[in-house]
Amino acid sequence: MGKVRASLACWVCAALASGALAQDRQVESAALSAAATAIASTERLSAGASLDLASALSQAEARSPAMAASRLEADAMRYDADQAGVRPNPELGLDVEDATRRQRTVTVSLSQRLELGGKRAARVQAAQKAREVAEVQTQQQRVETRATVTSAFFDTLIAQERIALAQEALKLSQLGTNVADKRVLAGKVSPVERTRAKVVEAQMRMELTKAQGDFQVSLHVLRSALGGHASVDRVDGNLLALPTLPAFQALLDSADRAPARRKAGLEVERWSAQAAVERSLRTPDVTLSMGVKRDQESSRNQLVVGLSMPLPVFDRKVGNELASLKRRDKAEEEARALALTQRAELLSAHQRWSSATQVTQLLRQEVLPGAESAYAAATRGFSLGKFSYLEALDAQRTLLEAKTQYFASLAEAYRAASDVERLIGEPVFGAVAVSPTPTSK
Repeated sequence: MGKVRASLACWVCAALASGALAQDRQVESAALSAAATAIASTERLSAGASLDLASALSQAEARSPAMAASRLEADAMRYDADQAGVRPNPELGLDVEDATRRQRTVTVSLSQRLELGGKRAARVQAAQKAREVAEVQTQQQRVETRATVTSAFFDTLIAQERIALAQEALKLSQLGTNVADKRVLAGKVSPVERTRAKVVEAQMRMELTKAQGDFQVSLHVLRSALGGHASVDRVDGNLLALPTLPAFQALLDSADRAPARRKAGLEVERWSAQAAVERSLRTPDVTLSMGVKRDQESSRNQLVVGLSMPLPVFDRKVGNELASLKRRDKAEEEARALALTQRAELLSAHQRWSSATQVTQLLRQEVLPGAESAYAAATRGFSLGKFSYLEALDAQRTLLEAKTQYFASLAEAYRAASDVERLIGEPVFGAVAVSPTPTSK
């Protein structure tokens, strides 16, 4: 974008130096005033707090409420896993028989429930699997947060560049209006040319207003992705350095290790462990008790030993085990469905990334240079009286359409790359967009 802006700025200098513009100081003054306005607007944008991609990702991980909630859930699951290994507490019992003091019998006992059937081990295993699921969910949330911030960052960066483009277009349309005014006053062209120039200038003002509005919307989305506490007013990045497109097979291999896929596999293991817990509950526990019985009438203390266990007559704990097994089967189907969906989405994102990259390179290498050259020649010829304003206007429209298409293809490439990053769970941008956009020399 620095090359694009530099070429347009060079044309303004050349136009100001041409013979037609040198005849009238008012045209030069108006052009310089428009340029000063655009520069001042850009300086106001640059004066705010800026943010690069690396800092944005770091802030999002530290401040995102979704990340905080995910980490808290993982911490809670660690406590659940610790609690699952705790043995049952003993029970202290007191029985009093007969209300008459002389004939009263008092029994004090201590009971301990003994878990049989591997209940404790099964419970610990299920809790550990739930903890692993929560930890992988934290990793998945980190991937989602990173993809969201990256997409919002580049949307903001492109909207920011569109403002600069709209400012330059407005500056040049104001210059065209001034030239048309001068030529109308000199009787060289019809007043219709001036009207057309003013219409174009009004359209450029509307484009600038729309670009500024889109920038504010993108900035609001970025601030929200950063946790809502960021005071960022602009972003710094390099739109010319698109991330390298990986091979599709390499992306598929990475997707197999993605947190979403690992979480789906752990869900199957978690429900298998839960089924083992329910199966262990089918074995009755034994409660041992020991105490002392005091008979007031005989003034004797007697040792009391007891053994009790529930009889699985009505509730055999079968339904809970079958329900867990069905949920395990459901988790297996969901894991297969996720793999198929992820492959389809990855193929789509990879194709979008490839197509957008090719279009971007074509526009950058062939379309934009030609459109800029044609516009500069047409506008210079118009200022010298060699071309009509319609020819200059058509060249300007072609250039703006090419630039708009260029920004659209850039946005699509970065969105597709963000989708790929979200699907494979690994960063694809690296150091891209950390340094500011280079300016042409």
